[in-house]
Amino acid sequence: MPPAPAPRTLLTGPVGPTLWSMTWPVVFGVATLISFNFIDTLFISFLGTEELAAVGFTFPVSFTVISLTIGLGIGTSAVVARKLGSDDTEGARQAGSSAIYLSALLVGCLAFLLFLLTEPIFQTLGATAELMGHIKDYMYIWYAGAILLVVPMVGNSVLRASGDTKTPSLIMGLGGLSNAILDPLLIFGLGPFPALGLKGAAYASVISWALGFVLIIYWLVWRRKVIDGRPPALPLFVRSCKRLLAIGLPAAGANMLTPFAMAVLTAIVATHGAPAVAAFGVGVRLESLASVIILALSMSLPPFISQNFGAGNMLRVRTAYRTALMFCLGFQLLVYALLVLLSGGIQAAFARDAAVAEVLALFIWIMPLGYGLQGWIILTNSSLNALHKPMQALSLSVVRLFVTFIPLSIVGNAVAGLMGLFIGGVVANVFTAVVAYRWFMRVTQGQAQQQNELKQQVDSSE
Repeated sequence: MPPAPAPRTLLTGPVGPTLWSMTWPVVFGVATLISFNFIDTLFISFLGTEELAAVGFTFPVSFTVISLTIGLGIGTSAVVARKLGSDDTEGARQAGSSAIYLSALLVGCLAFLLFLLTEPIFQTLGATAELMGHIKDYMYIWYAGAILLVVPMVGNSVLRASGDTKTPSLIMGLGGLSNAILDPLLIFGLGPFPALGLKGAAYASVISWALGFVLIIYWLVWRRKVIDGRPPALPLFVRSCKRLLAIGLPAAGANMLTPFAMAVLTAIVATHGAPAVAAFGVGVRLESLASVIILALSMSLPPFISQNFGAGNMLRVRTAYRTALMFCLGFQLLVYALLVLLSGGIQAAFARDAAVAEVLALFIWIMPLGYGLQGWIILTNSSLNALHKPMQALSLSVVRLFVTFIPLSIVGNAVAGLMGLFIGGVVANVFTAVVAYRWFMRVTQGQAQQQNELKQQVDSSE
């Protein structure tokens, strides 16, 4: 395995190898975590179509909480990294500590609000009375443990900001492994454990999050000493929160649009019956596993872009961006071929019902065709945040979801049912990827011109 890049390597080293040396630890952690979450879905599928459909309904709601956490993590990484770069170690410690408490407070409040609104939310999504009991069994436990999920995620952002990508990956991997071990024990009641069904899957997740919580707090407070164990003073906390939220809120808003769009699609899919929702839920989790490289690059590319942007090297910024896009497109084409080859095995593993198998096959043959270009959009979004353009990243997300993805999916469903819905999503990704690429090129060209003009002014003054 290649070593982690030295700080100056981001500014001078060869672009491709440097990006890879930053990305592979993240790939390992994300792939491990998503793989075990995929196994989680596999175990739930053995309970029956209703239970699998219930979990399919929970995705937009649970991802709303996760999206807020991701946005807070982006803001945390940006603020902490900037302070560390200016040798303000104490300021970085205060910002990291504030980020942990702020994220726990916001996610705790959001989870409580969602708990109170559980029935109206899922009724709006199209959940039937038969499924509502299963949804409550799962989500009430999930809500109670949400803070245990958010703290490790934001804590990992603090570590990445300090240049450590290996420890966060290890913590994610251990959490995923513990979840995979606990799932069959608690779902089916193996050995001394009671058979808890869908509740067992939720308990397995919460226990795994608790493990990550303990590990990240130990590492941040006692091992690395990069945050304080006690809450910061109120004035410091307020100032830190303002800086964190200036970047984090637009980023969170952009991420939270995705579960809203997924909620709309889930409601449309629900009109085709519970088997369709069950298959769609499996497909969404399959998409997460298939997009592991995209997710890893979206975490490793921004620091590379930020440092070169700060150094005034916009040519290197563009080179890194294009390199990541080309790799993403080529890799996702290979992923599509692999999914098609394994489609029969995937159906056999997750579909206990012929109707579920039919919809799942349709999903596999169509939706992954657009994953590569969907990756272009995701990487453009993260790159715009790296250039300190969070509002432009938010605007791109709005264009993707509400100008192309949702409208084209609705039109496709009206014309050709589920097949048309999936095709509409692929077409939307193609169109938005072109817009995203041109958008980023225009932004970087403008930044390069500003930097050249500033340099000329400095040279003429001398």
